[in-house]
Amino acid sequence: MEEIINYVKNKKESLKEAINKLSFKIKLVIIQVNDDPASNSYIKGKLKDCNEIGIIADLIKLPIDVKEEELLSLIDKLNNDNSVTGIIVQLPLPKTIDAHKVSLRINPTKDVDGFHPLSLYKPATPLGIVAFLEDNNFDFKGKNAVVVGRSEIVGKPIAKLLLEHDMNVTVLHSKTSLEDLKFYLKNADLAVISIGKAHFIDKKFKFKKDAVLIDVGISRNELGKLEGDCLPNLKVKFQSPVPKGVGLLTRLALLINLYNGGIKNGF
Repeated sequence: MEEIINYVKNKKESLKEAINKLSFKIKLVIIQVNDDPASNSYIKGKLKDCNEIGIIADLIKLPIDVKEEELLSLIDKLNNDNSVTGIIVQLPLPKTIDAHKVSLRINPTKDVDGFHPLSLYKPATPLGIVAFLEDNNFDFKGKNAVVVGRSEIVGKPIAKLLLEHDMNVTVLHSKTSLEDLKFYLKNADLAVISIGKAHFIDKKFKFKKDAVLIDVGISRNELGKLEGDCLPNLKVKFQSPVPKGVGLLTRLALLINLYNGGIKNGF
């Protein structure tokens, strides 16, 4: 499979060419109500990506003690602003704010993160992973996929996407026994790991030699180094790296959602 960093670079170049031909501007607004280091890093990457390919991107950083009503009012204002193509409210939010209520407040036509149940878009991380596999001619039909993790943002939506691609999908989680984890992963053609435990998947797990291992997890060790859920260099056909792996695919998928949103909405 193509290295993710090169794949994303080529895709961004194609997007840039397509965006330069548009007669209107695509605009993203990111709302941040935290000072989380991971969020800061991710937002910085989003702003950089947008700037590189010709998308306008604005960051609105609200104080940590902002009232929920004020945040919802801001979202309403952006929903009604025809110059805004997409809206993202960066997670996590303070405990005083209902994240579910916030995600429901974003107009589904502008929900480029794909969190709203009626969103026009698929969640960025699952979309980015599946698009990468498709473009690298991965054979989905009738093959075994194992998803470790059942979050609303990654685990559940990617399981649904893989089912739509005619895979046999098994979803495992924190209550799954080690014995069962080993059994299902041993028989997986594709494994997507998203549990947030550094190097949880290590050499005690055996894989098919032609298996594809997608590592979604990311955490920081005591030295500040980023680590994935999987020990690097396991014996598989392809293993996505951490960093410069799924994070890049997620950011690319967001750009694709923005581009498609601009085309659909005509602004």
